[in-house]
Amino acid sequence: MQTVQSILNEIKSGKIHPIYFLMGDEPFFIDQISSFMENNVLDETQRGFDQTVLYGKDISMEEIISCAKRYPMMAERQVIIVKEAQNLSRTIEQLIPYANHPQQTTTLVFCYKYKSIDKRKSLYKTLSKAHVVFESKKIYDSKIPSFISQELQQKNL
Repeated sequence: MQTVQSILNEIKSGKIHPIYFLMGDEPFFIDQISSFMENNVLDETQRGFDQTVLYGKDISMEEIISCAKRYPMMAERQVIIVKEAQNLSRTIEQLIPYANHPQQTTTLVFCYKYKSIDKRKSLYKTLSKAHVVFESKKIYDSKIPSFISQELQQKNL
């Protein structure tokens, strides 16, 4: 299973996958990865044309897949970030055909907070084969002080 830092290091090195499915009980890590992708995959001039932020409560899976099948305009790739993707839980299985044959010029990021998809279902199996599936586990209260210390050390504070 990948960690936040390993995912961020892959992105920094230029290895960007077509689909990132970020799920779990701890939204801090999901937000950290999606914010990094939102701010660093495309440069500022490309973001206006090739970066889209969608919200799961306002859009359907068909519309998301339709956006993902478009080609980028100004950059070599487009980035689509779907926030609040847990609101799509009833139709999330419609992602399977696209996940089997994704558009290579699209990076699709799902922020599926406070829930996880069922690991026994075919969606999880399909995504975990060729894409990045990150499960953010809740930080236990006893681990919070050490977590804060590590974060501060990384930021040289």
